[in-house]
Amino acid sequence: MTHGDKAGTVCCLKIATLLVALSPELLFLGAGVQLRDNGYDGLLIAINPRVSEDQNLIPNIKEMVTEASFYLFNATKRRVFFRNTKILIPAMWKANNYSKVKQESYEKANVIVTASSGAHGGDPYTLQYRGCGKEGKHIYFTPDFLLNDDLTAGYGSRGRVFVHEWAHLRWGVFDEYNNEKPFYINGQNQIEVTRCSSDITGIFVCEKGPCPQENCITSELFQGGCMFLYNSTQNAAASIMFMQSLSSVVEFCNASTHNQEAPNRQNQMCSLRSTWDVISDSTDFHHSSPMNGTELPPPPTFSLVQAGDKVVCLVLDVSSKMAEADRLLRLQQAAEFYLMQIVESHTFVGIVSFNSNGEIRAQLHQINNDDDRKLLVSHLPATVSADPETSICSGLKRGFEVAEKLNGKAYGSVLILVTSGHDEHISNCLLTVFSSGSTIHTIALGASADKNLEELSHLTGGLKFFVPDKSTSNSMIDAFSRISSGTGDIFQQCIQTSGPPDIELFEPNGRKYYTHNFTINQALRTARLWIPGTAQPGPWTYALNNTHHSLQSLKVTVTSRASHSAEPPATVEAFVEKDSTSFPDPVMIYANVRKGFYPILNATVTATIEPETEGPVTLKLLDDGAGADVIKNDGIYSRYFFSFAVNGRYSLKVHVNHSPSISALGLHSFPGSHAMYVPGYITNGNIQMNVPRKSLGRSEEEQKWGFSRTSSGGSFSVLGVPAGPHPDALPPCRIIDLEAVQVEEEVTLSWTAPGEDFDQGQANSYEIRMSKSLQNIQNDFNNAILVNTSKLNPQPAGTKEIFTFSPKLFINGPEHQPDGETQESHRIYVAIRTIDKNSLKSAVSNIAQASLFILPNSAPVLARDDLILKGVLIAMGLIGIICLTIVVTHCILNKKRRADRKENEIELL
Repeated sequence: MTHGDKAGTVCCLKIATLLVALSPELLFLGAGVQLRDNGYDGLLIAINPRVSEDQNLIPNIKEMVTEASFYLFNATKRRVFFRNTKILIPAMWKANNYSKVKQESYEKANVIVTASSGAHGGDPYTLQYRGCGKEGKHIYFTPDFLLNDDLTAGYGSRGRVFVHEWAHLRWGVFDEYNNEKPFYINGQNQIEVTRCSSDITGIFVCEKGPCPQENCITSELFQGGCMFLYNSTQNAAASIMFMQSLSSVVEFCNASTHNQEAPNRQNQMCSLRSTWDVISDSTDFHHSSPMNGTELPPPPTFSLVQAGDKVVCLVLDVSSKMAEADRLLRLQQAAEFYLMQIVESHTFVGIVSFNSNGEIRAQLHQINNDDDRKLLVSHLPATVSADPETSICSGLKRGFEVAEKLNGKAYGSVLILVTSGHDEHISNCLLTVFSSGSTIHTIALGASADKNLEELSHLTGGLKFFVPDKSTSNSMIDAFSRISSGTGDIFQQCIQTSGPPDIELFEPNGRKYYTHNFTINQALRTARLWIPGTAQPGPWTYALNNTHHSLQSLKVTVTSRASHSAEPPATVEAFVEKDSTSFPDPVMIYANVRKGFYPILNATVTATIEPETEGPVTLKLLDDGAGADVIKNDGIYSRYFFSFAVNGRYSLKVHVNHSPSISALGLHSFPGSHAMYVPGYITNGNIQMNVPRKSLGRSEEEQKWGFSRTSSGGSFSVLGVPAGPHPDALPPCRIIDLEAVQVEEEVTLSWTAPGEDFDQGQANSYEIRMSKSLQNIQNDFNNAILVNTSKLNPQPAGTKEIFTFSPKLFINGPEHQPDGETQESHRIYVAIRTIDKNSLKSAVSNIAQASLFILPNSAPVLARDDLILKGVLIAMGLIGIICLTIVVTHCILNKKRRADRKENEIELL
């Protein structure tokens, strides 16, 4: 172990010791929701600044969470409840003795209250971007849902809906209904409604009223106008993830009530496991036991917090390390860009520099115009000191002093800490960081930056970035571009695009800009052009001309803001699933691409990953519902990344490009998992329909132009990367979108091809097995019947695979059935496993089901050969009958002729 390793270990031990000593309130700052003594602490609900102030909104939120707490406590068998909740009030709402924010911000909220969330304006939903059992991103409620009591008839009470969404968010379970497949044929050749549990009752309803289920059957299985309405009075207690609106429903589906045959997302994503099984396997339940006694927990407490004036302080390293690799120059360029382009107007900004000591370079100065921005730029450090020491705590201490000048405390302020140095004493100021109420964003420059730097971001809920020492890297500017005030108002945020301008710039309408139109800063080696008014839509082009004799690295960055408040801009948010990993475990990369709250489809999304050394790696992200991508067409583009070159930090940037297209927006897609809206009920035998949801239309003009966007995804670290060639330790990823369709006597399977390594490359072979028994193929895949796939060769990852086979011999052949299952099943179950060239196998896919459909109460359908034989026999029979008829007729006629001749002879005599 080297001296540096020992120092790092000591530092980590100091951090761990200090965390134990902190009070619970400080311990949970920046850490999100935590479960302590069966109660959730730190739930944060944020109201979007565009939501109009309404006196009923906050009381309704409190009532919803209070009801949800008791409902959740009973549903989890006395396991968990909500102890305390914070509601973040928009800054422009009238002050009403609200507390000042600390590290709370809109981006960190667990629940967001915002305007229209998709095609249906009132739908509550949860954005889930990861697999089964993993936390989601946010819960979304609209003011309409929280204020309009008429909607509770269709959704159920708000507290029940909150618990439905909380299970999505916290425990990673999925919906048990399916609007696209509301019916299916079960193993006994009976029509079933997609539901959980199957004990929930109702009746089929056709266009003119109640009807027998046979009326809903056509040659294509189901009649389009049919629906199933549930009885308003039920005895079934499950399930919350199916139909939380029913008064009898107070539980999640468990092993005894779960419907494994239902074609819903819970079965698809969670390998047929019940929601209670997944929830019980969560970290929350591993670390808690049911509360004793019969008393209910106390109702949750609420605190209302509101952001005050926006305060930002730049804390910049000027130690001798900053002289290496032009770090100071690149810092100056990025900081100037941030001050001139990114930071919002009316923000108070200060500047601090540090080496072994901190120095205040500029006290807080409010940005009201361009001159204010230029003044702050003039206070940026211009030189590097000779001092090699780096005291991060000294810099932060001066930063807190600057932030406190406005209101006496640093609550709600933002510190942007940029350093390339190592500090063995960083743990000494953790308590100060905890109690400051500030959010710290960290930017690590080069491989020498302190390995524990990111801990400051983690503890305060800040972002973290890494900038490699490469002249061609734009990571520094990308990092500053990502940092905003955190208010959630995307109309005021600066959006980083990729494309225009520099030196020669051409607008779409032909207008030109040249070097003399740019503002040149010789000291910082930057040229800046600000174009007033609304930018011309369409393609902008630029040309760069290097007038020097030597090679130069030229970097171009373009930013813009929304042109008007009625039309939200297209945005991209890039992030990774986890901050660190160990070889060979991959990192999952995500890009959330939206226009307002509508997902943007069919975009070209590319991630660029830069390690501390070695060159950058590019990776195309996909929204195809396969591999790392959980849900197709939800606007979240994903991919596994495992091409680790070295140990250390990696920087992430995502670029999005979209050509002009009317089909850009997912106008009718649901971006997440939704609470079920029930169109109506059967009450006392009568149909009672609920108020229809409001559908929101979009005009085609809004989608006329293409766009490009760039966003930093921060940084992550990797350990354990071998020095030599990497062994093949990565199997193909699990197939999660297998579907089966029966056409006549054949079954057609479709799925997205995985890769040789997870979702990249080309696998070697497929292993397809099938069974009449769901339990057989689920519990004993290796002994299910093997399908002949000798002619099936895997395609490159991401390709749509289609394979057709005939299950005729399989259906007619013997197979052991579990107790209680009929031998007359006309349903088969199919699953796939993928194998790479080194015989590494993927996990078994989701199980697809196919109904070999026979109309109920109808005669059996004969096979084609039987039909041909029957036709031949009938034809031969008909021919025989015709021949016999001819012979009989001929005999009768001959007999009649002989009789006539004999009669004539008698008359003559």
